[in-house]
Amino acid sequence: MKRICVISGSRADYGLLYWTLTKLKDSSFFELQICVTGMHLSHEFGMTYKMIEKDGFKIDYKVETLISGDSGASVSKSVGLGIIGFTDVFEKLRPDLILVLGDRFEIFSAVTAGMALRIPIAHCHGGELSLGAIDDAMRHSITKMSHIHFVSTKDYFKRIVQLGEEKSRVFNVGALGIESLKKIKFKNKKQLKKELGINFLEKSFLITFHPETLNKKTSEIKFAEILKAVDNFENTTLIFTKPNADSEGRLLIDMIDNYILKNRFKSFCFKSLGQINYLSTMSNVNLIIGNSSSGLIEAPYFKIPTINVGDRQKGRIYGESVINCKCNYKSIYESIKKGLNANFLESIKNSKNPYGNSNSSSKIINVLKDKNFKNLINKPFVDIEINKKM
Repeated sequence: MKRICVISGSRADYGLLYWTLTKLKDSSFFELQICVTGMHLSHEFGMTYKMIEKDGFKIDYKVETLISGDSGASVSKSVGLGIIGFTDVFEKLRPDLILVLGDRFEIFSAVTAGMALRIPIAHCHGGELSLGAIDDAMRHSITKMSHIHFVSTKDYFKRIVQLGEEKSRVFNVGALGIESLKKIKFKNKKQLKKELGINFLEKSFLITFHPETLNKKTSEIKFAEILKAVDNFENTTLIFTKPNADSEGRLLIDMIDNYILKNRFKSFCFKSLGQINYLSTMSNVNLIIGNSSSGLIEAPYFKIPTINVGDRQKGRIYGESVINCKCNYKSIYESIKKGLNANFLESIKNSKNPYGNSNSSSKIINVLKDKNFKNLINKPFVDIEINKKM
């Protein structure tokens, strides 16, 4: 049996990896190992590792990485802790391959440890861009340390090749989140009110705003503009999900908490909704507002407009339902009005999601079955021709 060690550091990557984890667990071909880290182990972010256990998965190791703080220094120190912790874990588990997703610094530390130990690495959702966050550099660094690449679009396939990777190692499997949208039975407003206490008014907005980590000390100013804009819409429920453990993230959490205290009737906040409740909430609101990648990847499935605020997701592929705007009151307010406009809603009824329509987990499993892991470590750098004069 091939030992596959899957690393999860947040509510988001676990939700995307769920169906792949399920197939690995049920397969007689693989031995599934699970390591959790980062926000999963933080009370502040909901101790979401319990969700994984509740779903029936056995967690082999918990790797503590988060240092309490709201700065770049705390992130750097967390990376160092993660490398030490994952090195110890990998030496005990001795996996044949490490499977990771995304661009978080916790995942970067796990991959760095695995690479130094000469363990093959498979990376999901590489080749993407998020030019307003340090995640962008993390993602491309993870790509260069990885040996198999599972990408979500043709354009991202090309970018992985542009980074010097062999085409034979890159597989376009579509966005992993699309599979959940096709398999989950979503809850309606009545169920969400009963289970989560959400009071749905005439309109409702789902708001997730993460720090733009490449820009120092701007998150407070930018999020204040969002709050000012959404506050102008009457008879509207505001549903906040708290940001990731990034620098300045705790500042945003405090701002959300303070807003909730003053607007208890119309505003609700959750550390972590979990995949089913999050997607169910998304399916029942009028707009997605903020800078979460879910607004670009999953939301178009429901034909619900996304107001993509600022530069965090700059460079990502997006569909017709996404409205990009600057992070100031006027731009956000006008974009929300556009997203609620009947003509715009009619125009996106038949829009296509650029992230595919696929059974990603089965494609990933089939690739992992066919690959000889022992031949993966040594890889060339494939140069591409540059036509422009240097």
